[in-house]
Formats: sequence, structure tokens, C-alpha cells
Amino acid sequence: MSSQNPKVSRRSLFAGAGTVGAVAAVTSFLPQVQELAPQVVKKAKPERGGGYELSEHVKRYYKTTLV
Repeated sequence: MSSQNPKVSRRSLFAGAGTVGAVAAVTSFLPQVQELAPQVVKKAKPERGGGYELSEHVKRYYKTTLV
């Protein structure tokens, strides 16, 4: 059997370094993005039921069911 010595070319070395740099840049930016995300406020449940709301999502669904 012949042993294969993996050779690293300059092109793959610089491509790998560029990828690592890009990942590091994106990772450093992500915590800032999470802080800017809007907070979802839950509405209180109705006491006697009747919690149905006609939302935009439901309206779009109803439009798709029209013949």
C-alpha cells in the first residue's frame, strides 16, 4: 500500500482562512442582532373562552379557499 501525504495548497489555505474570518465576523455580530429582536407579548386568555381572533394569517388562508 502506498501512503498518501495530504498536501495543503496555498489556495485552500487562504480559502480556509477566509472562511474562518467570515464566520468569526458573523458570530461577533449575532449577539447584537438577538438584542434587537422584538419582544412577543402574550395576550391574557379570556375567562370564558372565545379567544378566536381574525388575524392576517387567517385572512390569507380564507382567500386561498375561495373558488
